[in-house]
Amino acid sequence: MDLGLKDRVYVVTGATRGLGNAAARELVADGAKVVVTGRDDKRVAEAADELGPNAFGVAVDNADPQAPARLIAAARERFGAFHGILVSVGGPAPGFVADNTDEQWRAAFESVFLGAVRLARAAAEELDAGGVIGFVLSGSVHEPIPGLTISNGLRPGLAGFAKSIADELGPRGIRVVGLLPARIDTDRVRELDGMSADPEATRAAHESRIPLRRYGRPEEFGRTAAFLLSPAASYLTGIMVPVDGGMRHGF
Repeated sequence: MDLGLKDRVYVVTGATRGLGNAAARELVADGAKVVVTGRDDKRVAEAADELGPNAFGVAVDNADPQAPARLIAAARERFGAFHGILVSVGGPAPGFVADNTDEQWRAAFESVFLGAVRLARAAAEELDAGGVIGFVLSGSVHEPIPGLTISNGLRPGLAGFAKSIADELGPRGIRVVGLLPARIDTDRVRELDGMSADPEATRAAHESRIPLRRYGRPEEFGRTAAFLLSPAASYLTGIMVPVDGGMRHGF
């Protein structure tokens, strides 16, 4: 199936590793051009180099108020266009309600929530009909995940924001989509499993609750993201797509 991604230009934040990197890889593999971001200059340069000539790296923090303008300008200057953005950011500090400090909450709000809002607002101003804004969220949008209190507090609000702007931007032909990963086999998920007394038993317990009985592969998430961002998904907006092997049992 031709997704129509050839020569489309996207910004993918948090793309030096994990889910953002998986999405960027699949976009480039299908012919798109991608501006990839992260906070570490060296890792951004390495990620862009690995993706090849259709990728360009910019080191920014999603929490930086200047980041949206810089990234959209980089897409236009490097590749001559801007067709969409996928907002991905590393997960906030884990912990239960008594564990997390005010500073951790503030830092996560600036990066996970307000940074995403700024990026989406800037993209909305610059995109034409056919453009798309995507958010990498979490299964916690529907059901809290034990030990991830900050994420549980912020992700559902961002999903609500995404739904709101989908209604606002729809008349202009701009789509808004969200992805809700669960146990995808990334460094972040392995780190979370590793915080338990028995990481292997923890993983096995999670897998037992997934109908497909395994963690997802990053490329499986990446292919879903590439499709949702592509012109092939032109009649999909305002949706939250679980990428979870069936882990969410509700409709």
